Amino acid sequence: MHNVVCIKQVPDSAQIRVHPVTNTIMRQGVPTIINPYDLFALEAALELRDKFGGEITVLTMGPSSAEDSLRKALTFGADRAVLLTDRCFAGADTLATTYALATAIRKIGKEYGPPDLIFTGKQTIDGDTAQVGPGVAKRLGVLQLTYVAKIRALDLTARTIETERRSEGGVQVLRTRLPCLITMLEATNQIRRGAMADALRAARTPIVKWSAQEAGVEDISKCGLKGSPTIVKRVFAPSARAEKAVLVEAAEQPAQALIDAIFKHQPKLETDLAALARDA
Repeated sequence: MHNVVCIKQVPDSAQIRVHPVTNTIMRQGVPTIINPYDLFALEAALELRDKFGGEITVLTMGPSSAEDSLRKALTFGADRAVLLTDRCFAGADTLATTYALATAIRKIGKEYGPPDLIFTGKQTIDGDTAQVGPGVAKRLGVLQLTYVAKIRALDLTARTIETERRSEGGVQVLRTRLPCLITMLEATNQIRRGAMADALRAARTPIVKWSAQEAGVEDISKCGLKGSPTIVKRVFAPSARAEKAVLVEAAEQPAQALIDAIFKHQPKLETDLAALARDA
């Protein structure tokens, strides 16, 4: 069994800065971490490998400094790491990113065996679009299971997988065939600490580095800023609210105390609700 896990090195969200001209995230001088949602995806792949055997390839696209995040993934137990790095990838939006990642995954399939499952986190904390996972699946022509909370069953003989997917209406139980792409929700598992042997192996394991040409990218115009039709018109910090939050404390009947406080703060609301009740 071969699983590919896509991770992203992201700036610490508490220290993000935005370029005033290009409206892209400035990463220089900002501490970086593995996108937290991707850690749940990595742990899901590790748990499947523990049960069924096989290999895990971790993939990321980014500058050379992203090698640090890949080595961190190796310490958790991943078998190999691939860094897709090239100046032409800089400034990519989700469309350009999915093109590069899908191309690299095809190359990984040729080099190390076709992937049975491709994992991503549900979204990243810098972009927050949740578009990359589904976009990669579309470009690869594989089925996708998004917002997965649990992998219930996997049958490698029948080539099927059954998962629980969270939705607004509750939990959906979905079964599909392999290969497929899964985006994992947060808090679905607990990432392991990693064994000492994995930490030592991670320190000496060479990171596979591919440029656009080495990854098999055929059309450079689809990469980076050139291949990104998304335009950020304006970036701004939300203005502070003039009104401060009000703390409602009540030892008994807290719900009623909260309702009374709301009606006191917005007297017209009670009148409007009474009118709606009469009309109903």
